[in-house]
Amino acid sequence: MEPHRVLVLNSGSSSVKYQLLDMRDRSRLASGLVERIGEETSRLVHTPLAGGGAEPRERTGRIADHDAALKAAAEELTADGLGLDSAELAAIGHRVVHGGLKFSAPTVITDEVLKEIERLVPVAPLHNPANITGIRTARALRPDLPQVAVFDTAFHTTIPEAAARYAIDVETADAHRIRRYGFHGTSHAYVSRRTAKLLGKAPEDVNVIVLHLGNGASASAVAGGRCVETSMGLTPLEGLVMGTRSGDIDPAVTFHLKRVAGMSTDEIDVLLNKRSGLAGLCGDNDMREIRRRIEEGDERAALAFDIYIHRLKKYIGAYAAVLGRVDAVAFTAGVGENSAPVREAAIAGLEEFGLAVDAGLNAVRSGEPRLISPEYARVAVAVVPTDEELEIADQTFALVEEPGSSRSGGLGEVDN
Repeated sequence: MEPHRVLVLNSGSSSVKYQLLDMRDRSRLASGLVERIGEETSRLVHTPLAGGGAEPRERTGRIADHDAALKAAAEELTADGLGLDSAELAAIGHRVVHGGLKFSAPTVITDEVLKEIERLVPVAPLHNPANITGIRTARALRPDLPQVAVFDTAFHTTIPEAAARYAIDVETADAHRIRRYGFHGTSHAYVSRRTAKLLGKAPEDVNVIVLHLGNGASASAVAGGRCVETSMGLTPLEGLVMGTRSGDIDPAVTFHLKRVAGMSTDEIDVLLNKRSGLAGLCGDNDMREIRRRIEEGDERAALAFDIYIHRLKKYIGAYAAVLGRVDAVAFTAGVGENSAPVREAAIAGLEEFGLAVDAGLNAVRSGEPRLISPEYARVAVAVVPTDEELEIADQTFALVEEPGSSRSGGLGEVDN
């Protein structure tokens, strides 16, 4: 039997998420999370999914590093008869946050590819090092197996130069790789295609605004299956208001804080990435808690919500202008999929754009892709649950199964 399973790994700075999928029917066989790696309170939760009904298993106690975390996950998979030594395992797919312009497609990882990912650490200091650690550990565990990098930035490499370039000195920008890269690319790719399917059309026939709204949030304009604009930039800080990140801000605020408040560069970094957004505005970054506080009359929570929605509306309008014709607006990720008030407020007042939300449809909770716009609306409004792990598995399996490239690696399209 040909290998048909893909293990998907998402290695964070102190966590590892994993899923094992059977690509014959794209079903999940198991999933898990190892968190607080390196702490005394480390925790592994493993969920066997094949057949359903199995209870999650939990381990607690210190897991020293990513090597130990992956070995612990492998032990749990082995207990389910799904060990990493199985001949049925075709590849391991890794989420890598930043691929720069070198990687415009999923790529089999070689020493050369790993070195290039390392070169990108300065533009993704919080993410790429953890991704690299996961790759090295997985390669050590199964050196004979294809390891594939699927990049958050890859879907956005189709953005035209007019959208990708910042208006700063070109030589400085090029020397330091300063441009718009965008993130959440696997989610935007999956959701834009799934939205087209929901409309009964091919991706190349549909223009979609995708709103990925989680603790991290981003928007994209997708024209005929190709991303032409996205809200995150050099880093995941730019764009929408997020759980703890500021999103768009006057760059001179950083100079002001340095000169007037005496804050260091690191302190400003922490402020904008971890003490801003919804948390900075009202002390909470959980939209459910913010909505509860609003219902109790909390003015700070109400203002934070209004700022969040105002920014969303700006991007919807801007991307409608970029696309020229909009066929659908799709909400996804934790907030986008689960917060009816956010969806209602973001679309309210945009009737002249052909947008409307049906209150009854919007109130329905479902794990399935669905339309929440009334039949008369010119532009469809959809809720499309994202599935980044499945997207990574699909891209990984397609690459290793492709004739002539299944066991080789290389760089994607190169644009220096």
